[in-house]
Amino acid sequence: MSTIQLLNYAGIFVFAATGALAASRRQLDIIAFMFLAAATGVGGGTLRDLILDVPVFWVEDPRSLLVCAAAALLIYFTANLVESRYRLLLWLDAMGLAAYSVMGSAKGLALGFDSTIAIVTGILTATFGGILRDIIAGEPSVLLRREIYVTAAFAGSATYTLLFRLDAAPAFAALAAFAAAFVVRGGALYFGWTLPNYHRPGRNDEELKRDGVIRSD
Repeated sequence: MSTIQLLNYAGIFVFAATGALAASRRQLDIIAFMFLAAATGVGGGTLRDLILDVPVFWVEDPRSLLVCAAAALLIYFTANLVESRYRLLLWLDAMGLAAYSVMGSAKGLALGFDSTIAIVTGILTATFGGILRDIIAGEPSVLLRREIYVTAAFAGSATYTLLFRLDAAPAFAALAAFAAAFVVRGGALYFGWTLPNYHRPGRNDEELKRDGVIRSD
């Protein structure tokens, strides 16, 4: 199994686990765990394949759904052992984002699309599953937090695309891109890294918090 395939299954499993963790926070039943796990685990890849007009990957490879089911079952029986499930969800999401930013770009390049499309497919693959999870579970969207998120997916997909164009070894390109995305997102979670926010003239952070534009935590 290639490094890209390993990252693909790893990304599916980790993203599916975040969907199951979201279900555990809502104290849902096992079917809801599996549904949220599958929606999160394959959501980004599904959007990517629809945009690229190719067969949806989990239809051709049903093992992807089995990976989601395994992640859901694992979390269903072990979520109670995790003291801070939301924090764990964010770190697992960071791992899934890093893996999927590589996988999304790799598929775009393998299909012969140019570098811009490959980067975009990497970003979409890495972020859409988490967005879908938050919408379904009624969680605060990761996109509305101030910490860097989409930029981390861009770092991973751009790194992989650049190394691919430079004819780097596939395994090296995949691991370097994974590391780039995870370091950027991990730094955002641990150190609170952000990009400059747009402020309408005359509004300070306290006013933005009061109006719900930014979070107070």
